[in-house]
Amino acid sequence: MKNTLLASKRLALSESGFVFDPVSGQSFSVNESGLVFLRLAQHEDDLDKLTTQLVEQFDASSVEIKRDVQDFINRLQGFLK
Repeated sequence: MKNTLLASKRLALSESGFVFDPVSGQSFSVNESGLVFLRLAQHEDDLDKLTTQLVEQFDASSVEIKRDVQDFINRLQGFLK
């Protein structure tokens, strides 16, 4: 998981949610919350701090945010190699 957060720093992000990984050549799209997560992850390595920031931005409980973050990271690992 930590490696995925570190790898997210290299991603190129567009305002529309288009994501490009210059290392793997992979590209994909994310929704608004995915884009917020990736932007935060580019500046924050600590998952707990990142989750706290997401809870402050979205109308959801920390339990929901943690679950969604874990799901997102699991999916992201497939793109970041």
